[in-house]
Amino acid sequence: MSRIGLFYASSTGNTRRIAKAIKKRFDDDTMADALNVNKASAELVAGYSYLIFGTSTLGGGQLPGLSTDCMGGGWEEFLPQLKQVDFSGKTVAIFGLGNQDKYPDEFVDAMGEIYHFVVARGGKVVGAWPADDYDFISSKALVDDEFVGLVLDQENQKMLTDARLDEWLKLIAPEFGLSL
Repeated sequence: MSRIGLFYASSTGNTRRIAKAIKKRFDDDTMADALNVNKASAELVAGYSYLIFGTSTLGGGQLPGLSTDCMGGGWEEFLPQLKQVDFSGKTVAIFGLGNQDKYPDEFVDAMGEIYHFVVARGGKVVGAWPADDYDFISSKALVDDEFVGLVLDQENQKMLTDARLDEWLKLIAPEFGLSL
């Protein structure tokens, strides 16, 4: 069984906390450390067959990065470094944070950007999540009326986070050859 690589970008610390919570639910043999993308490399990502990517969505729906006060850089700077990575044969799950009340027109758009990036390079994205329990206008993270991964709103639905996280991890575990 290959270890799972867990990479995230966080501007406020919320995405980092979720990445750490995911890491705690797995043993060290199963999952590598949760690593901020500003400390990662394309070679490191390429070395994993199983990946979990986490992101917040900032302002007008953009990826976190230097231009959006993500200390040390974020997905905005890291995705271009991954252009040469062949995602064929890789299984990727995505989680994202957003604020459906404050940004209903671009709710978790950054997840959609990561999804399309991975799929365009041959990756298999798993962990689609129902959109029914959210109140938003539009999102680039919707494919076939489901989100491309787990969506968490720490501002308006924080009380649902643990249950959603547990359910999502059970959903993706078989795709990674695990049982929870």
